[in-house]
Amino acid sequence: MPSAAARVLGLALFLLPVSAPHAEAAAAWSLAPAGTGRPSFYAEGAPGTVLQDTVSVTNRGHKPLTVRLRGTGVRIAFARTGLRVPARTRAEVPFTVTVPAGAAPGDRSGTITARGADGRTAAVSLRLRVGGPALSALTVEHVAVHGDRITYELVNRGTTTLVPKLAVRADGLFGPVLDRPARSLKVHLAPASRRTLSEPWPGRPALDAVDVRLTVTAAGGAHDTTHTSARFVPWGEVTAALGAPVAAASLVAVRRSRRRRSSTEDGEHADTEVEPTGAVT
Repeated sequence: MPSAAARVLGLALFLLPVSAPHAEAAAAWSLAPAGTGRPSFYAEGAPGTVLQDTVSVTNRGHKPLTVRLRGTGVRIAFARTGLRVPARTRAEVPFTVTVPAGAAPGDRSGTITARGADGRTAAVSLRLRVGGPALSALTVEHVAVHGDRITYELVNRGTTTLVPKLAVRADGLFGPVLDRPARSLKVHLAPASRRTLSEPWPGRPALDAVDVRLTVTAAGGAHDTTHTSARFVPWGEVTAALGAPVAAASLVAVRRSRRRRSSTEDGEHADTEVEPTGAVT
C-alpha cells in the first residue's frame, strides 16, 4: 500500500462478464479490497501519515445497486460514501486512512461497511499498524476487598493489545487463606485503556487479618504486583457476646450514680436545717 498524503476523488466502473443465473442468485453483490487475493485491508504508517487504498463493490445482479459506505474504528475518508452501481458492474472507490499525529505505536482495527437500499450489509476488516517500538506494559491498581469480592483495575500502559493473566494470594495470621495460580482473563486490553474487574472470594475468613496480593502478567514481559490489607471481624457475634457484660456494667454505673446523687441531696438538707433553742419572746 503506498503511504502518501493524498486526497482521492476517483471512481472506476468495470463491466463484469455474464455469469450463470444460479451464481447470480448466490451473491447479488459483494464488498472486497480492490485487486485479487486480499481478504482484508492492511495499512501501516507513522503517526501523522495519510495512507491510500481502494475498496471494490461488485454488482452481479441485473438491476442497478445503490449502497452507502461507512468506516469505523479508524479515521477513514472515502472519495464517495454513496454510489449507484449499474447492473453487472464493479465500482472501485478510493479511500484514505489517517494515522493520528499523537497515536502510540501498536495495532488498531477498523471496518469498512457497505449497506444496500434493501438493508443488507457487507463488511471488510481493516488492520492499521502505527509505526514505532512495541512496548508491553501493564499495571494493576486500586485493589480493595469488598465483602466476598476483590476489586481491582487493569491499565495497559504499553503499545500492544494485551491478554492479561491474574494470580491471587491472601495470607492470614496463621498462613495462606487464598492461593489461585495465574490464569488468563477473558479480556483484550487495548493500548492506553483500563478495565475495572472483580475476583470472587467465597468462603473468606470470618475473623482474620489478611494481606492480599494480586499479580498480573502478559506477553512481552509485562508484570506488576499490588498489595492491600483487610480485617475481617464478625461484629454481630462480637456485639451479642459482649452484650450481657456491657449491660451489667451499665446497670452498676447507673446505680452508683443514683447513690451518689441521693447522698448529696441528704447532705444539702442537713446543712440547711435549723434546730430551735427556745421560745421567742
